[in-house]
Amino acid sequence: MTKTYLELSQDGGGAHKFYEVEVGVLEVSVRYGRIGAAGQAQTSTFATPEKARAAAARKIAEKVRKGYVPAVPGQRAPRPVSRREVASTPSSARAVAPVLWRFATGSSAFGIHIDDDRCWVGNQSGDVYTLAHGGEVLAHYRLPDGVKCLVADDFWIYAGCDDGRVYDLSSKLPYAAYDIAGEVDIFWLDIHEGVLNVADRAGRLTVIDHEDEHQWARGGRGEHAWMVRADDRAVYHGHTGGVTAHAPDGGAELWHTPTRGGVLFGWQEADAVYAGTERRVVQRLSKATGAIEATYHCDGPVYSCATSPGGRFVFAGDSTSSVYCFDRDGTRLWKLATGGGSALSMQYRHERLYLVTTDGSLVCVDASEAAIASAQQGHVPVARDVKLAAALPTYAPATEVAAMATVAAAPEGTVVVECVREAGRTRIHVVSDGYDRSWNVQFPRAMREPGTRYVVDAVHPASGGFYRVRGDIRRLR
Repeated sequence: MTKTYLELSQDGGGAHKFYEVEVGVLEVSVRYGRIGAAGQAQTSTFATPEKARAAAARKIAEKVRKGYVPAVPGQRAPRPVSRREVASTPSSARAVAPVLWRFATGSSAFGIHIDDDRCWVGNQSGDVYTLAHGGEVLAHYRLPDGVKCLVADDFWIYAGCDDGRVYDLSSKLPYAAYDIAGEVDIFWLDIHEGVLNVADRAGRLTVIDHEDEHQWARGGRGEHAWMVRADDRAVYHGHTGGVTAHAPDGGAELWHTPTRGGVLFGWQEADAVYAGTERRVVQRLSKATGAIEATYHCDGPVYSCATSPGGRFVFAGDSTSSVYCFDRDGTRLWKLATGGGSALSMQYRHERLYLVTTDGSLVCVDASEAAIASAQQGHVPVARDVKLAAALPTYAPATEVAAMATVAAAPEGTVVVECVREAGRTRIHVVSDGYDRSWNVQFPRAMREPGTRYVVDAVHPASGGFYRVRGDIRRLR
């Protein structure tokens, strides 16, 4: 058995990653990722030892052509990951928001997603919890590193983490759906129709398709890109220089608008994007032209913002642990203290405002007119502190084929997919009846093994002509 270890490390925040090839008698195992991390692993089996050695030689030669050089594992230190360090001071508001319940995650939290079924919160320690709308904790996902953000694409839920991966949390067993290049220091991300859009520390925008393959990238007009939102017409990229809209295929810059201060957070509705900035404002920009349509004034740098459906009400959270509500034209309706740190992300749903804060709490605020009026008079409900259940189920991600469950036959109602090699690339196709076998299936790269069949709970067609997996993935023996 032979092993070849290579690294590519560039100055100035460029690539900092490794590639390792281990050759057995009939197997070639590849491990790759960011220097200092465990990385992802793949193993392929060949008919003869000669074919295995030839395949390994091709992989090594390809990496050498790209600038990788032989190295010794552990000699080069990993680069530090950016943690969002924010200041949070007590609110000057005399009244406290009407908090219904509060759940302490144990670490500063950025990730939040609220849907019809549950509430999701992810923190800097890599914990993701799901809760019912009443506050009961339902499940716990343990991811390898800090959660930067939680995003949804239809009914798929993804967590972007500090290890450079994006995990699909749509089934009980999470898996790494995307692996971000080692030189990209993720600040924020969004997913639209299976296409991943990544904003990073350097102010760049990187776009990756459903096959986890790089599509295009653009240098930003600024740095520290904390905003990226996407829809059918554009990708909206917010940074220190304002907001820039790019065509979905990367072929053109549609518009650029300087904002009042660097962008610290972004939100979108059907026809507008909202940028919270360091200069104490939220600004509403037209998606069609980039024109600033309204400005909402806060008393501190804006860490987060959200709207009610259609942008009727605009909410903001600032560095002074305050939360605000404005009407559509910019009139401030109220300002209240959060009672638990500054809101780093937020989302509105059915007259409730959900916040995740610097002290690591998921907070549910009653945002109805009656509750706010009572709060402004000093009358608020007693907030319920949510506790973890004694037997809370915890799920950790599967990162390679060997970690997957195996079944002898496909259970009734499931779908069988197969991993094949096509034109030098590893692809997944559906082999069950009733599906288009020419379409690719979005499938975690580290869990693909050519010649292997897998059982999935369901696949759904997506715009662009590919299928997306829904539910658990198991290996078919």
